[in-house]
Amino acid sequence: MRRTRGCVHFERIDSLNESDPSRSSSRFVCAVLRRGTRRIVMAVQVCCRGQRLTLRMLSRSVSHSSVSISEPDSHTHTPAPFSRSAIGTFFQERPLLTNPFTQDALLRAYLQRHLPDQQVQRDLLLFGERLVSEIEALGRQCELSPPVLQRYDAWGRRVDRILTCDAWTRLKHISAQEGLVAAGYERTYGDWSRVYQMSKIYLFAPSAGLYTCPLAMTDGAAKVIESLGVPVREAFERLTTRDEKRFWTSGQWMTERRGGSDVSSGTETVARRQQDGWFKLYGFKWFTSATDADMTLTLARITDRHGRSTAGSSGLSLFLAEAWDSDGLCNGIEVQRLKDKLGTRQVPTAELLLDGMSAQLLSEEGRGVASIANMLTITRIHNTVCAVGAMRRITHLCREYARKRAAFRKLLKDHALHVQTLSRLEVETRAAFLFAMEVCRLLGREENRSASDRDTLLLRLLTPIAKLYTASQAVSVVSEGLESFGGQGYIEDTGLPSMLRDAQVLSIWEGTTNVLSLDVLRSIAKSSGSVLQAFFTDVTERLLAAEASAALRPAVASLRTSLSALKRFAQTAAARPAGTLELSARDLAYSLARIYMGALLVDHATWENATHTDIYAALRWCDQDLCPVVSRDAAGCYDPQTAAMDTALVYDGLQP
Repeated sequence: MRRTRGCVHFERIDSLNESDPSRSSSRFVCAVLRRGTRRIVMAVQVCCRGQRLTLRMLSRSVSHSSVSISEPDSHTHTPAPFSRSAIGTFFQERPLLTNPFTQDALLRAYLQRHLPDQQVQRDLLLFGERLVSEIEALGRQCELSPPVLQRYDAWGRRVDRILTCDAWTRLKHISAQEGLVAAGYERTYGDWSRVYQMSKIYLFAPSAGLYTCPLAMTDGAAKVIESLGVPVREAFERLTTRDEKRFWTSGQWMTERRGGSDVSSGTETVARRQQDGWFKLYGFKWFTSATDADMTLTLARITDRHGRSTAGSSGLSLFLAEAWDSDGLCNGIEVQRLKDKLGTRQVPTAELLLDGMSAQLLSEEGRGVASIANMLTITRIHNTVCAVGAMRRITHLCREYARKRAAFRKLLKDHALHVQTLSRLEVETRAAFLFAMEVCRLLGREENRSASDRDTLLLRLLTPIAKLYTASQAVSVVSEGLESFGGQGYIEDTGLPSMLRDAQVLSIWEGTTNVLSLDVLRSIAKSSGSVLQAFFTDVTERLLAAEASAALRPAVASLRTSLSALKRFAQTAAARPAGTLELSARDLAYSLARIYMGALLVDHATWENATHTDIYAALRWCDQDLCPVVSRDAAGCYDPQTAAMDTALVYDGLQP
């Protein structure tokens, strides 16, 4: 280009900031100038005057204080805007994570309604700031620096050390400082102590680099020790302390080659009694998550002096073992390999050979499976809360991005279809949040001995339902959320794909959807239907309280219709041919989840400080088929011949 006076030529102009030039008449740029044989790099200010640009120089390298640009000389070469390292001036602004507590209207409203304690609000506010300023970066480092196995030291000695990054260790210290396990046992807030604790886990999980996995198992181990009342005081104190130097995490080594959920027939590990009353364990553990934990709980079969053991669940006992001995070496453990997983790569998961691991009997002999029931309740609730945390994080990022990304001459937030999609994700997230918090509330009441019979029955029924349904929601919501980022949602260094990979484990860990659906059937059978009666009563009372709201009338009507249909199905199901209930188990669990979540949304929308968005969320949730078990029953999905037809369809064309 040429100018009107002097001999200064502009070879290239690059932007110094990321702002959109179309929004301002002035911006700062970096210019490369040529004056004779000299090349000068300098900062200039570009000012728009209609079709004419004026560049004000901010450097004294050129004598003229301003240069006017005219049309390019036809004889002067004009460089292409994307030549060599000039890659253009537009760079998409990324979505920024801000304090997740202040950005979560539903969490703040829920706590204002149920736990309006200023100390809780202050603690969560400060914790939210710490998540942004410190924890988020640590979690990302854990994703980029996964654990490695060191089998031997430099001198050939077998050491079997699992090496994790510094960020993983730092997250352990932060977990102790923040009381992420301790808060559940200090019980500072009475019945609401678990809600307080899980509110922090909910905020922590999406940033924590999966450190929530060892925390869930640590919480579960502490619950087992507390409920059994066994004399292992030091272990319990270490699991529940806020002192980062004393804090222990616990593993949960149950899964063996023959099966995961089917521990009764799948457990082959044996325990040999020693003269001092302790045991030596021998076996092979196929999945051991958070294998770098300080201690673990595990199942094994006690053998007699002839090496014989009892088969089935009655032969299983629960043991506690420290992972390392007093010399810092493995306690009779050989790490065979670390698992190469789809997601949760931050968490060390290993195959272990137990070759004489020294362990202490924790349960009564033959009561191992019964003893881990409380542990499963805790870990399934953690799974639920982490699922909801993942949903909330992706919805926050999506709405933030929609205010920064433009397409087809409009920001995404101004495209009605895009906002409709985000609205549907928000409804799913809100329903899941209220479901998770209700289960946490029931747990807190049980632990404080203030639970009614109905509370106890609901906790038994709703825990597996909440886990299975929110896990499925999380995979769907996170996947849809990634789509809203377009191609960037598929690019690893954005950090977004790991959210989907990590969400996928939620429907597998602590019981798959089908396994938990069958667990729901067992809870109904073992209680002789009492858990269902508690469910029907609770939902009915919540709907009665909402009758006065005209705005909520369509949602209440839909829930009443679905609840009545579900009652009829439950009354007739027992009289049907064997196998009908099993075929309907998954749809039954989904129906219970949707109806209860709808009732919770309606209940929240009747609160005196509820907003119009609370009402809208309840209405939108109740638009769907709330009782799919009845719809599919009417379509013949559970008829006697269905199982045979399903098999024929799945294996159609398969040669024997």
